[in-house]
Amino acid sequence: MNIRTDLAVEQVEAVSPQTEGIHQQKRGEAFRITEIIIDDDRHRHTLGKGKGRYITLEGNSLSKFSDVYEDMAQELAAELKLLIPEGEILVVGLGNNDITPDALGPQTAAKVLATRHLRDELDSEEEAFLTSLRRVSVFSGGVLGQTGIETAEIVRAICRELKPAGIIAVDAFACSDISRLGTTIQLSDSGISPGSGVSNARKELSEKLFGVPVIAVGVPTVVDMHTIVRSLTGENPDNKLPNMMVTPRDVDRLTERASQLIAFGINLALQPSLTFEDVRGLF
Repeated sequence: MNIRTDLAVEQVEAVSPQTEGIHQQKRGEAFRITEIIIDDDRHRHTLGKGKGRYITLEGNSLSKFSDVYEDMAQELAAELKLLIPEGEILVVGLGNNDITPDALGPQTAAKVLATRHLRDELDSEEEAFLTSLRRVSVFSGGVLGQTGIETAEIVRAICRELKPAGIIAVDAFACSDISRLGTTIQLSDSGISPGSGVSNARKELSEKLFGVPVIAVGVPTVVDMHTIVRSLTGENPDNKLPNMMVTPRDVDRLTERASQLIAFGINLALQPSLTFEDVRGLF
């Protein structure tokens, strides 16, 4: 299958939604939600996706504020809760903050409430509410070209020290359908290979590597030009022609606002005692 995308819904559409071992459910109000469950790894070669749950939330452009923004944040949080285990969580922002289409992860991480240190730092009765929050750590360490270290190696070292119950990894994705560019959020419990959508895959972040569930969250911010041509014409472009990654004109605003929405969802999912207004006060 000659398709470049990180979205499971697009890969399933390209093969067949009725493929054995693949199940779909539709739901949602603020978003159009498609949940895909892949029973095993038999389709990994054709789909590029292994066993797991893949939840796609589709709506209008995430670069624009919506009248149902609170509903979107609450629905995203509810979907995240289906995947996140109980216990301490490590949130990892993947990507390069110096390259706007790749800055979703670091910008989201900067907006997630870190609470792991509170119980050690606060002990008065007046601060009891803060110390009752779920323990959350946040990390964003750049990319291999900046650090010389694979992100997976850094995260594995952190996991050995912190021993979290699960990891939430946020990254920018690639898609093949222009209509999903900057309008879609994908959640999955199968881990993530940073850069795979732009043919620059790094070492996978997965439960197999870390020993705890890895929840991947992302928004497509780029689409491959050859993929655009193929989707519009049905023909394969000449591979000798130069290729490029295309991103929306307002990608800076998309990255800023999509990261805020994802951070809203993560904070609400991890800290159910906080209201939407509480979380908004964090920004």
